[in-house]
Amino acid sequence: MSTFWTGILTDINSIEVTTVSSIFKLCLSLLLGCCVGFERKRKGQIAGVRTFALISMGATLAMLLSIYVPQEYMGLKNGDPGRIAAQVVTGIGFLGAGAIIQMKGSVRGLTTAAGIWMIAAIGMAVGVGMYMLAIVATALILVVLVLIERWEHRISAGVESRIIRLKLSEIAEDIDGYREVLNRHHVHLTNVYVEYDYEAHVTRLNLVVLVSERTNYMALFAELRGVKPTLAVSLGNQVSI
Repeated sequence: MSTFWTGILTDINSIEVTTVSSIFKLCLSLLLGCCVGFERKRKGQIAGVRTFALISMGATLAMLLSIYVPQEYMGLKNGDPGRIAAQVVTGIGFLGAGAIIQMKGSVRGLTTAAGIWMIAAIGMAVGVGMYMLAIVATALILVVLVLIERWEHRISAGVESRIIRLKLSEIAEDIDGYREVLNRHHVHLTNVYVEYDYEAHVTRLNLVVLVSERTNYMALFAELRGVKPTLAVSLGNQVSI
């Protein structure tokens, strides 16, 4: 190996902050951030390739600055190599919160927010020179986001809390028929709210249920409609009762 490449490898693996090592670390964090960001963008998330790449590089740069300050200015009283980097962990929470969408009680983006927090930690690991750890951590993130997600769908592990609203054109005195239909569709009934309108001769049922991601709502509603004379059927979130 030539002296030139030997010098570059020495700079890259050096614990001191140099121009060569800094450029290499920024490029590596860019690559790792793009890998995770591509997976998130593929799922239609707001935070995509550019966002994750910038977060990863920003965390790496913050780590480099934390090391560089005490390295070059040893006489400074506040030359703590972890002071700047420590703020990344706190500050990244704001970006994570921005990735979480709350809409009518349904929360989306928690996985993306966790990914943002993880990619920031990976960027810091690259900045401190832990290249192999950063690469392995990125690979494990992709395993969680891709392989484990497929496994969850395969075993139908995803269960959501929903409320089925029924408006009946009679005063219903029991819900046994609805329990049987729900059991056939593997829907677990957790609670029931009933409202009687004796003047209009109408019953409003709110069935709080746990449903699988694979539940066929069309077939379920068709069977529920046949239990008793039904005016309307709708699906909502539990918090919107």
